[in-house]
Amino acid sequence: MIYKSILFLFITLIAGCSGSRLDNYTIRIAGSDTMLELTSNLSEVYMKEHPGISIQVEGGGTAEGIKSLINGNSDICTASRNLEPEESKLLADYYHSVGLIYLIAKDGLSIYVNPANPVKNLTMNQLKDIFTGKINNWKTLGGKDTTIIIVTRNPNSGTYLYFKEHVLLGENYTSVSIVEATTKAIVNYISEHSNAIGYGGMGFNKKVIHLKINGIESIEANVINDTYPITRYLHFFITNTPNKIVKEFINWVLSPAGQSVVRKSGYIPLWENKL
Repeated sequence: MIYKSILFLFITLIAGCSGSRLDNYTIRIAGSDTMLELTSNLSEVYMKEHPGISIQVEGGGTAEGIKSLINGNSDICTASRNLEPEESKLLADYYHSVGLIYLIAKDGLSIYVNPANPVKNLTMNQLKDIFTGKINNWKTLGGKDTTIIIVTRNPNSGTYLYFKEHVLLGENYTSVSIVEATTKAIVNYISEHSNAIGYGGMGFNKKVIHLKINGIESIEANVINDTYPITRYLHFFITNTPNKIVKEFINWVLSPAGQSVVRKSGYIPLWENKL
């Protein structure tokens, strides 16, 4: 199932004086569904503080965001993973540059289960065996005698690929799974199915329980010091040196004002990490 969730955030421009360089300027952002709510929050605050700037925020997955960037349909790609080699090559072939990468936040990739599930901890090996189909009953893990429902993102998702690389160690997902387009949809599904398991950003903490992995919680302190085993950075990708207006927005996102929005959105500000 290919799903493209789109959220357009526009502010009506009321020009106090004509001819301003800010009039009718729109920054176009596309990419990670994991980052959709975060980027929307950043954009909403920025537009309130900068009348005359509109920001269009679109999801669809990291892969779609990179395609949009390559095709010139967006100014910024949001990504929950690094570029794949073929994506870097496409950027280099088209723009004679692999572009610029900005880290904007740190995230713990949480493993979600229903609050009624008695299982509260998994090892990395158990997690791998669940999502590759080797373990298919919660009883094996100390839970109820019921089939495990696996919920994943679609292959366009950066989180889908990150999980495959860092948790499944390159092995394929089991073919017996529910595919949801967004992290929010995964959370909603798991909240309604007591034997389901899925994954997503640590900022989604309502309706589900975040499992401990190797006995370690996906909380801020453990993500900052990298003791939680599934951590990552969230990125902005651009094709080349941004124009002044786009650069000002990126600088604001990296400033204390922007990073405070990162924290309010459930992610970890960069100033609390050692890059």
